[in-house]
Amino acid sequence: MTDWVQVRENGYAVPEGRPVRELVAELVGMLRSPDPGVRDRQAYSTLATWIDRGVLSGPELRELGDGLVPRFADPEIQARTFVPLILDSIVTAGVFEPGWVPPFERWYVGERDLRGYDEKLGWLHAVAHGADLLGALGQHAAVEPVQMLRLGIGRLLTPTPYVFRDMEDDRLGYALAATLTRADLTGDDVTDWLDPALRVLSNPPAEGITPEVTNLVRTLRVLYVFADHGLRIGSAKKLTPIPRREQLKARLADVLRIFTPYWL
Repeated sequence: MTDWVQVRENGYAVPEGRPVRELVAELVGMLRSPDPGVRDRQAYSTLATWIDRGVLSGPELRELGDGLVPRFADPEIQARTFVPLILDSIVTAGVFEPGWVPPFERWYVGERDLRGYDEKLGWLHAVAHGADLLGALGQHAAVEPVQMLRLGIGRLLTPTPYVFRDMEDDRLGYALAATLTRADLTGDDVTDWLDPALRVLSNPPAEGITPEVTNLVRTLRVLYVFADHGLRIGSAKKLTPIPRREQLKARLADVLRIFTPYWL
């Protein structure tokens, strides 16, 4: 077994004496660990760093992604929620398989355990981790951006007892904003995905403000800020504007005004 603590202390240099494929297989196994020190600070951080540095070839990245996708159905929450983080790194590195998208979509909308941080398991962060992958896919030329926008609103409108508390709204708002920078979006594309939110807020539940409505409004407010000011994508130092920002802002204001009449 490799001393992964030492690997981290050595700046994630690839250990000598073992094939990279073997090292990756060990890290993938550790990525299911309920110990956050093993899963997050060793397995995830090492894999993400190696992917970013180009340690793994294209075929190796594709094999890694193919091997992780079935974990979206894993019975362990920490195993499920770390899949999108690695897939985000893989897609960002330039490797993409269309077959990865449907399992991700099913998991993201269907995941019920939305805890951000657990005292024993550490960071789980299903909404935030999924948002990172959503944003990466939303910017990928082979993925329809509207598909990711609808996925984001679908996640927000799925009933849940959980109110965001660990900046999930920021992460998902950013992912939606990044997707909306796609130049191939039409005017209708930029606004129509918000129709489900408009319908929900126009017909508030009798029991009062539900957690998903709170999460929805907070996330759309974050998106409005990005639409107004732009966002930084990747290593870009300058702000990237959303091409149809005024149209998006007007529609967001229409939606939010239903819930809070004093909005804009």
